[in-house]
Formats: sequence, structure tokens, C-alpha cells
Amino acid sequence: MTAKPIADAPTIDDSLGYALLAHARAAIHHALTGESLSVAEDPRLDTPGATFVTLTQNHQLRGCIGSLEAYRPLREDVRANALAAAFEDPRFPPLSRHEWPAITLEVSLLSPPEPLTFTDETALIAQLRPHQDGLILAAGPYRATFLPQVWTQLPDPKTFLAALKQKAGLDPFRPVPGLKAWRYTVTAWHEPAHRETGAPQGAP
Repeated sequence: MTAKPIADAPTIDDSLGYALLAHARAAIHHALTGESLSVAEDPRLDTPGATFVTLTQNHQLRGCIGSLEAYRPLREDVRANALAAAFEDPRFPPLSRHEWPAITLEVSLLSPPEPLTFTDETALIAQLRPHQDGLILAAGPYRATFLPQVWTQLPDPKTFLAALKQKAGLDPFRPVPGLKAWRYTVTAWHEPAHRETGAPQGAP
């Protein structure tokens, strides 16, 4: 397990990351096989927290679902998001049992979202911190987020914002009336990728 703290993320040790990864894997394993895995416990799992769980297969995205705000204990949040990433991400078919041995998990622990104040999208772009900020966009019923990890694929702030607008179902090339934005940071833990080969693809 490798911890990958994003700048300005809270200092959280690897024991918590190990417990989060273990609970995420145990939830999916039980759903696929009916077998229960032994998991590491940590009292911090009883506190509210917001997580995203990302599945990759051969370095390609295979599912990513999460919570943007802390509203339930971390134990429940990471297990629910693991199951949703495996079986409910609308971009992919439900994970099958034969795929499971090749799946690698990543868990991201989010900081509380910070609202951004801006007069136009140029001003919003100027506030973004590449490779540091996760970004949430909302306009009316439309809402979407990119984790900070997506900066590795979309390093230009203007392109990053346009892609996130498109993900939210908004016009990526025109100003959006009433657009709101929040940023957050994450601390991410990734399982060893010894099962994976190939080049990175897909954006969580």
C-alpha cells in the first residue's frame, strides 16, 4: 500500500488508509463470493468522513463512486462507495467475479469542501491549484466532481474545468449562468498494482 497525500491534505497515517482499503475490498469480495474477509479496525472509522473508491483494471478505470460530504461513519461510507463503484457506476457494467482478481482499489479521503467566490469562469480558473484541488461544480440540477488525481490527465486548468462542465452535462465552451464551485483536497491510498499492465486511461 502506498500513501499519496495531496498537498495541504490533513496528516493521516497509513494505518487508517490500510483499514479503509481493507473494508472496501471486503465489501466487494463479500458481494461477489459470499465470503467474509478479515479487516483491520480503527476507532477513526466510527467518525463521519467522505470517501471516494476507485477501481482500476490493467491501469484503466473500472469504476469510481464517492461522497462529497461527511454524513455517515467512515466504515459505512467506504463500504457503500466500494459497492457502488463496483456495481452501480453507470459508465460500466457491474463488476463480474472473474474480473475481481485483476482489480486494484484506491481510496481517497476528502477534506470538507471549500466554496469558491468568482465573478466569471476566468476568475475561477485563476483560483485552481493543479494537482492539489478536487473541484465540484453545480448549476441548477447539474453537478459533478473531479478528484485531484484527474490533474495528471488534464493538467491545464482551462481544459480541466471544461471537461468537468461536460461531465456535469453543461456546455463546456460557454459561460454557465449561476455556476457554483467548491474545492477540496484528498489523501489517497492505493493497493499495490502488481496485477496491472498497460497505460493509464479514464478519469474518475
